[in-house]
Amino acid sequence: MSRAVDRRSLRTWIDLDRTALASNVLAFRCLLPPDCRLMAVCKSNAYGHGLYDLVPALQETGVDWFGVDSIVEAAALRERGIRNPILVLGYTLPSRFAEAAAHRISLTVSNLENLRALAATQSLRRLKIHLKFDTGMHRQGFLPSQWEAALRLVRKCGRRVKVEGIYTHFAAAKDPGCREYTELQIKEFERAVARFREAGLSAIRHANATAGVLNYPQAAYDLARVGVGLMGYWPSYETKRAWEQRIVLKPALVWRTIISEIKALGKGMGIGYDLTETLKRRSTIGVCPIGYWHGFPRSLSRVGEVLVRGRRAKVLGAVSMDMIVIDLSQVAGARVGDVVTVIGRDGRDEITVYEVAGRAGVSHYEFLTRLNPLIQKFITS
Repeated sequence: MSRAVDRRSLRTWIDLDRTALASNVLAFRCLLPPDCRLMAVCKSNAYGHGLYDLVPALQETGVDWFGVDSIVEAAALRERGIRNPILVLGYTLPSRFAEAAAHRISLTVSNLENLRALAATQSLRRLKIHLKFDTGMHRQGFLPSQWEAALRLVRKCGRRVKVEGIYTHFAAAKDPGCREYTELQIKEFERAVARFREAGLSAIRHANATAGVLNYPQAAYDLARVGVGLMGYWPSYETKRAWEQRIVLKPALVWRTIISEIKALGKGMGIGYDLTETLKRRSTIGVCPIGYWHGFPRSLSRVGEVLVRGRRAKVLGAVSMDMIVIDLSQVAGARVGDVVTVIGRDGRDEITVYEVAGRAGVSHYEFLTRLNPLIQKFITS
């Protein structure tokens, strides 16, 4: 983020609300036990909010840890002055273990191959790792049949490697009405923790993500990994329905563009590539300089909407790589240069991430993470 850039020089931009972020952090702090630390999960460009824009803003709110996807993201945060503990949640190539140690970055280790590589790297400085256990997600993690082999390899690593954390991930925590599977995962995780503590490994325990913090407080342990919740989004409709009367989550992201061109067209004229839409009446149309390259899905062709002067304007024809066409026929006084709201509020109306994602036929997670990281971000108060 560059504060020297003026929005008036941009065709599209994203605003991030500092006050909303602080409110969301406080909401989750109030749900956690006093001794449970809070990790802000900012992986994959911080779910479209901008890794290098969002992390400094969240650091100001006092979060304890940051969770990222890769050593690349973690090292870049260190280079930008982020000093909080950072955990890489994704896979790390053995060739980058030394880099993680040098930058004081903690790594997830979830398979025997990486543990063997750690044990074989004699020159490694003291590296902090978090062992991940597969308790039912069946993605990353050590299965129960691998626990003893993992323990032997950890011992073989000696003091060159410190087991800082032990964790798991829940597969079905987003629906508070379906509890049996998650409760089985909790029991399996506690069994793993007990075995490794019996072997002398006392480490930070963590299991809950956003949905888990809300629906499974018994699994708070020592650290909670909260991602989209800190950005103001519910992890699922079921969790939203169960919790929206008890806590308030405030979306921090607003995406805007401008009208770059306006023209009057006659009935029967076709719009855009392949003439996928034919005007049914004389219409005033506007062009906006965003498209699927920016993260506005092509599946919003003919069904998407934006806000102009507080009024809804429908997307006409196919979404192009860098442009959309919108119907301005019901927007009185629209002009070139007017601000167009893609996500957020304008006047009395609001277009939410949930609405756009639903129209596009994707989850709100997918929509957010596909926002182009090159879109300029501004932190607002």
